[in-house]
Amino acid sequence: MIETTAELAAACETLASGQYLTIDTEFLRETTFWPQLCLIQMAGPDIAVIVDPLAKGIDLAPFFELMANTNVIKVFHAARQDIEIIYNLGKLIPHPIFDTQVAAMVCGFGDSVSYDQLVSRIKNVHIDKSSRFTDWSRRPLTEKQLDYALADVTHLRDVYQHLKQELEREGRSLWLTEEMAILEAKETYDIHPDDAWQRLKMRLKKPVELAVLQKVAAWREREARSRNVPRGRILKDDGLYEIAQQQPKDMEALSRLRTIPKGWERSAAGTAIIEAVNAALEVPKADMPKVPRQSPSPEGAQAASEMLKVLLKLIAEKQGVAAKIIANSDDLERIASEGSAADVGALKGWRRELFGDTALKLINGEVALRFVDRKIEAVEL
Repeated sequence: MIETTAELAAACETLASGQYLTIDTEFLRETTFWPQLCLIQMAGPDIAVIVDPLAKGIDLAPFFELMANTNVIKVFHAARQDIEIIYNLGKLIPHPIFDTQVAAMVCGFGDSVSYDQLVSRIKNVHIDKSSRFTDWSRRPLTEKQLDYALADVTHLRDVYQHLKQELEREGRSLWLTEEMAILEAKETYDIHPDDAWQRLKMRLKKPVELAVLQKVAAWREREARSRNVPRGRILKDDGLYEIAQQQPKDMEALSRLRTIPKGWERSAAGTAIIEAVNAALEVPKADMPKVPRQSPSPEGAQAASEMLKVLLKLIAEKQGVAAKIIANSDDLERIASEGSAADVGALKGWRRELFGDTALKLINGEVALRFVDRKIEAVEL
């Protein structure tokens, strides 16, 4: 393993000379808010290396410089968590990137296909997954563990080349570019604490409840980040909902809540929660947040949504694209209810050309579905 800054700089210089490099990371995050980076694996056309970011005195600056090099394509599989780590530690987002999981969906390998499935189907190679649940923070790592880690980037070279050729042959390279723009957006990783409530499933019915939830969720997010512990270690989601519904204004009221740990009414955390609740209750009624509500679907929308599901499956199979990357259930329901006014991904860019326009024709009665010779087909009316 590379354990010194000088070795890392030399490897990164070699990797920077190629057109692309494959990259993967191993990390732990069960007990921390931010993932703990334990291993970096990289490979170019003629080189493969493993970097130990836990080595004493190592400076990852050459690695971050390589990630910022716009002349080299950074190839990941399921890139989001790896990029989150790089963004958190290096304050940058790799560019340009190529995510083989997304590319595989565009090329018809199914929804969210795993790395070992791709390697098996493209290279006919079986990856030994017995080291999958390794504690990557422990040293020394065995040769078997290192071989497993390195395989995550060496096979990825061939997977990348295969998918790249598929995209070019099918004329779908620009489709992937649109998807990569989302992964390269700073907003994907830099979520403001005041927006932390949006990741929660909405169970509330009143504006005042949502106002309290927003304040308490923001407090929990800041506390979890500052202490570098998982959100649930600070306060579980059920606790947020109960506080939002009961709105305890003092310590006594807080102590009566079922989801609040005993003794919190005498802690700094309890004081912070009461302050957050009272701050939310002081918001003028006119400025209270609006609870997202689904407007009643027009008559026939549910049946239209079911027909759109059939159309989506039909088009996905015909075009060799995973249905999941074209449209989700929410997209279909909104198209069925709102028609062309629906602000959904399925009615934008390549998705509209592939599916959206036909979907609108279907609900407008300009396209029909019929069953012929044991097959479903869409026909223009």
